[in-house]
Amino acid sequence: MRDLVFVHGRDQARKNGQALKDEWMAAWAEGLKKSGLTVPLPANRIHFPYYGDTLEQLTAGAAPGDAAKIVVRKSAFGRGGGSAQGFAPGMTPEELAFIRAVALESLGRFERDPEAAIRRDLPANTSVERGILNWEGVQAVLQLLDRYLPGASDMSVWWATRDVFRYLSQRETRAVIDAGVASAISENAVVVAHSLGSVVAYNVLRQQAAPRRWNVPLFVTLGSPLAVTVVKRKLAEIAPLDFPAPVAAWFNAMDERDVVPLYPLDRDNFPLTPAITNKTDVHNGTPNAHGISGYLSDPDVAKTIHAAVTAV
Repeated sequence: MRDLVFVHGRDQARKNGQALKDEWMAAWAEGLKKSGLTVPLPANRIHFPYYGDTLEQLTAGAAPGDAAKIVVRKSAFGRGGGSAQGFAPGMTPEELAFIRAVALESLGRFERDPEAAIRRDLPANTSVERGILNWEGVQAVLQLLDRYLPGASDMSVWWATRDVFRYLSQRETRAVIDAGVASAISENAVVVAHSLGSVVAYNVLRQQAAPRRWNVPLFVTLGSPLAVTVVKRKLAEIAPLDFPAPVAAWFNAMDERDVVPLYPLDRDNFPLTPAITNKTDVHNGTPNAHGISGYLSDPDVAKTIHAAVTAV
């Protein structure tokens, strides 16, 4: 029997870490029930590194030494409604470029030439030149995106916000978050990661699994933005985009209505060797088709994790 590590995504600050873990376990149990299975592990063999408060504090300017103390806490965290660190005027050009790149790529689902579509849609006597980064230009992309997929702009902004950018761009922030997640991974563990958590877990596994001699029979990513171009580019600046050794197999699942992943992790969009197994027909019943409960309650996802955990 292997241990199991759940790695959450962003927007989890000021929440109760134990309650979040319970939510993940309940969703997995629901998915297993559909196949006549039950959770095979005691709760103490399921690890949930909570870094929501840490990421929020680092993004707000806390010193890494102070924020690092939060990552490894085991006690309950203060309850709250979470943090919505959205976009606003005053962001750096690099941060605006990040969200604009994500929004343009999302718009590319519906428009062959997203830049031309934006210019076509602008009011008379208004222009947004290619490469000019300002809040109004970003808004133009998001507003057009919403015409094709209502609510898509909110989801694009939701995940591609300042904390995501800073995790990918700032070594100090990344080091603190990575250390907290790595501390929860045992020598023989299945790792399941959602949304931004898949980016964090991938970065940890590709750089630390081999030196630490971890055995990871299965890495599972759910609603993962790893194939989004700007994310791949940022990750490649940190280290080569290699299959993380010694991960034995990688299973990726997505709902095609979920605007966070954009693409499957296949040979066209995230070419690694060995190839990643993709499931693209998840029907995620959460309101934005991205919530973790909608992924873990999928019977195929749930069974895949169960099989890896219980394998001899």
